[in-house]
Amino acid sequence: MTLPDPPLLVITHRRMAPRPLAAVVADALAGGCRWILVREKDLPRPALTALVQEVVALARPYGAWVSVSADAHAAVEAQAHGVHLPWGQDIQATRQVVGSDRWVGVSAHSLAEAQAAAAAGADYVTLSPIFPTESKPGYGPALGLSELHRVSQAVPVPVIALAGITPQNAAACLRAGAAGVAVMGTVMRAADPTRVVRQLVAGLKKRKKIED
Repeated sequence: MTLPDPPLLVITHRRMAPRPLAAVVADALAGGCRWILVREKDLPRPALTALVQEVVALARPYGAWVSVSADAHAAVEAQAHGVHLPWGQDIQATRQVVGSDRWVGVSAHSLAEAQAAAAAGADYVTLSPIFPTESKPGYGPALGLSELHRVSQAVPVPVIALAGITPQNAAACLRAGAAGVAVMGTVMRAADPTRVVRQLVAGLKKRKKIED
């Protein structure tokens, strides 16, 4: 699969945001984000579907992609571009719901999980936690850039680095082999999400400057 450009995934968490989620998403899109993952697992499907439809409408003028966490039916009903599954959820069953044109991503926390997800048909995996973070507790110590490199080299699908990603370390994740990076609290908690996203995008571009 070809990731959006820039390869930055912003994951929503409305309870972290100081303002309505739609406003935060709009700011992130204005800052240059082109991929939003709606991760509001506590919402019942009708409310989740309505929220995703709102995000899809916000994303459309930018040509941005929208994915939905866990709920494949909500993704289809809201005409989102993909679904992102927690580890252990049936990828093939999800594919039957969303069809072949939508992305199916999977959360992985180790090389073994990432390889299993890819073998089962995932289009991409997120790998976390790369760095220490308050947003991803319960998954053990941070994996670090060396493990990110190892997994990225061993898995035949794009690996998205997640957890503790900042404008200062985003480019290092790409240099370690990640196809992209994902953030949640860094943007959701921000007083100025547009500025933070612009900083993240600028950080990602540093990799190209170094390589050039």
